[in-house]
Amino acid sequence: MIRAEYARTMAACNKWQNDSLYGAADTMEDGARKLDRGAFFGSIHGTLNHIHWSDRMWMSRFAGSAKPTQPGFAGSVEECGEWPDLKSAREQMDQAINDWATGLDDERLAGDLSWFSGALQADVSKPMWMLVSHFFNHQTHHRGQVHAMLTSAGAKPDVTDLFIMPDPYLS
Repeated sequence: MIRAEYARTMAACNKWQNDSLYGAADTMEDGARKLDRGAFFGSIHGTLNHIHWSDRMWMSRFAGSAKPTQPGFAGSVEECGEWPDLKSAREQMDQAINDWATGLDDERLAGDLSWFSGALQADVSKPMWMLVSHFFNHQTHHRGQVHAMLTSAGAKPDVTDLFIMPDPYLS
C-alpha cells in the first residue's frame, strides 16, 4: 500500500512534468500540436486533452469535483478545443490535484472507493491506494507518449526522471 506522502510527491511530479510538456508544446504551431501522429489519441493536443479529461474524472471521484464536460471516453480528446483553454484548465487541475494530495491521509488511502464505471458499465469498488496509484500511473503513461511526440516534432521537453525533479515543486 502507498502512503499519502507518495501522492503528494506524485502530485508535484505531475505539475513539474505538465509544466515541461506544455512549455515545449507552446513552442509549436497549433496545427502541429493537433497533427495526427499515430498515437493512441492521435495528436499531442488530443493526448493532453485525454489526460486532462481522465484527471477530471478521477478527481470527481476522489474529491467530489465536477466531472469532465465530454460525457464519454471517446470524447476525451475534445475536452478543451483550443490551446489556451487546455493550458488554463491544466493549470487549474494541477492546483486541484496538489490541494487534494495535501489533504490526503493514510487512513483514507487504506479505505475503498466505490463508483459506477462508465468504461465497465458496472459498479466498482477498489482500494483507494490502488486507484491513486493508477491515477498517477495513467498520467505518466500518456505524458510519455506526449514526450515522444514532442521530441519527434523537434520540441524539447525536460527530462522525466523523478529524482531530478527540482525542489521548488516539492515545497
